[in-house]
Amino acid sequence: MFPLTVAVLLGFASKVNTAEFPAHFRFGVGTSAYQIEGGWNADGKGESVWDRLVHSCPGSIQDGGTGDTACDSYHQWRRDVQMVQELGVDIYRFSIAWSRVLPTGKRDSLNRLGINYYNGLIDELLRNGITPMVTLLHMDLPQALQDLGGWMNSDIVRYFSEYADVVFAAFGDRVPLWTTINEPAHYCMSGELIADPFDSGISEYRCVHNLVKAHAEAVHLYRERYQSLRNGSIGISLGGMWLEPESDSLDDREASEWGLQFEMGWIAHPIFVGDYPQVMKDRVALMSAEQGATQSRLPVFSEEEMYRIKGTADFLGLNAYTSSLVKKNGLNNPAEHKVPSHDHDSGIMIGVDPSWTSTEAPWIKVVPEGLRKLLNWIRLEYGNPPVWITENGVATVIGTVDDRRVDYLNGYLGATLDAIQDGCNVRGYLAWSLMDNFEWNFGYTLKFGLFHVDFDSPNRTRHAKMSAKVYRNIVQTRQFDDRYRPKPDVVIPHVSRAASIFWAGLVIVAFAGIYQYCL
Repeated sequence: MFPLTVAVLLGFASKVNTAEFPAHFRFGVGTSAYQIEGGWNADGKGESVWDRLVHSCPGSIQDGGTGDTACDSYHQWRRDVQMVQELGVDIYRFSIAWSRVLPTGKRDSLNRLGINYYNGLIDELLRNGITPMVTLLHMDLPQALQDLGGWMNSDIVRYFSEYADVVFAAFGDRVPLWTTINEPAHYCMSGELIADPFDSGISEYRCVHNLVKAHAEAVHLYRERYQSLRNGSIGISLGGMWLEPESDSLDDREASEWGLQFEMGWIAHPIFVGDYPQVMKDRVALMSAEQGATQSRLPVFSEEEMYRIKGTADFLGLNAYTSSLVKKNGLNNPAEHKVPSHDHDSGIMIGVDPSWTSTEAPWIKVVPEGLRKLLNWIRLEYGNPPVWITENGVATVIGTVDDRRVDYLNGYLGATLDAIQDGCNVRGYLAWSLMDNFEWNFGYTLKFGLFHVDFDSPNRTRHAKMSAKVYRNIVQTRQFDDRYRPKPDVVIPHVSRAASIFWAGLVIVAFAGIYQYCL
């Protein structure tokens, strides 16, 4: 039977929206620890998996860059807060570097200087009327725990809970908004960064299984001991994109639903419903049997675990950047997907509509209406939970006159407002990112920031881009004006179109091998 959710969503038509955001709606901006902090071994910080990767396999980063210094936010955090204040937003989302607080990942290795760093940042935000939203884990697991098996080791559930307890105890009296883990599905499909060797079709499922249990334990801990300190809220940030059926056929529409369940439902379903989506359980069991396995590669939650996990989110954080076209895949198509793998199990193939606007990041096509459809899918699928858009943005190459980002902001905020008027319970929007930073395997070749960072400057000088001023105007007026194009304080020119194409080509090459260690 064709899923009602997708059928309803396909009926949405785009429209021009001149309304204002509701009074309760909040704006913010985000970063993550490894991408901006630097100070990789300063003041007792331990090694993270990303420290190990960039030092042992520099060829895995497109430009050979590292996060050793990054934006130097370990020393420039007061300037960071000043930039957030300049934007006029309500919220600053950032993550804690687990290995800065607990260098070995375990609670008996508490690093007081790491705690002091985040205390200073949080207190400065509060002095400036900015609400901190803290993420416990954003890709940078302590290497010492990875050496013990990382997310393949079921002990990680206990280690994460103990780490969460340390962080909640240190900051829970001042931080009212928390997310446990950033983009767990994406994280768990990161190849040898998760397991070495990475056993495709097994490792990613085992990783998510442990991660969802760890998330649940951290939430229970927070609710039992710390939530009352600030009447706080806790959730999880999931990566998601709308999957537009390639045609109006029943198969393509069903492929859209399969893909959404295998991507967002993989984590959201246990949390909001109590178990993995039925289509995941059915398809992974089918694929496993056809590949000669005696049981499904998808782990099974016990009744007690399902009860423990269900309901462990006060809100859903959504990281959404783009959309894809989707159609069904054959049962065995090794040319499209590795067999076995999560991607092959999903039974879909994705592509793009050639009419969609391309960007310097090869995986981001500008499709604002896709965000509206995705928000409505969440509304219909999970009973309209509170949603925070915890990441949304676009990459450019260089320059402070960033018209593409301005257009992107206007388009996606317009789609958000449309979704709110559809009845979606969207509480706020956090732009990604506050400033240009270390963009994982792409190094410093892609710029997602509202603020330009001069990485050749010893103090990493920051300058507001055009988009920073546009975003500030949206925040102040609570609506957007497509014609508003203010001049940035400092005009840093774009690279030439030829250079942009050259860098985009390199990005595509890097993307093909993302999150792979040196072989």
